[in-house]
Formats: sequence, C-alpha cells, structure tokens
Amino acid sequence: MQKLKITSVGSSSGVILTKEVMAHLKVRKGDTLYLTEAADGGYRLTPYDPDFERQISLAEDIMHDDREVLRALAK
Repeated sequence: MQKLKITSVGSSSGVILTKEVMAHLKVRKGDTLYLTEAADGGYRLTPYDPDFERQISLAEDIMHDDREVLRALAK
C-alpha cells in the first residue's frame, strides 16, 4: 500500500506519485490517469480509459459475430 499526500497545485489540489508508483502504473509525467469507482465503494487509479476499453470490447464482439460480413467487405 502506498501513502499519498494531498498538496496544493495552484488553486487546485493534487497528489504526488512516487517513482515506484509511476513505474508500476507504467506512466510518465504528462500522461493521463483515470480515477474510477470500484464495486466495493473504493476507487481505482488506472492509466486505461474505461470508456475506450468498453468500446474496444464492443468492437471485438461485432468483429467476432459479423466475421463473414467483414471478410466480404474487405475484398
């Protein structure tokens, strides 16, 4: 478990991520992180856009279900 401290950033507030946390998340300065609500009422910090993940999942379903139509269109 990592302990994060809330600090002032201009007129906003922010948290400082250690090098270890950034390495674990595979992010660098300037990358975007997403804070999502977890099923247990907590929060999850991730570099992956949950909306994009949902869109890719839907696209994979369509590609699987309509494989023959997509193959015909590709010709």
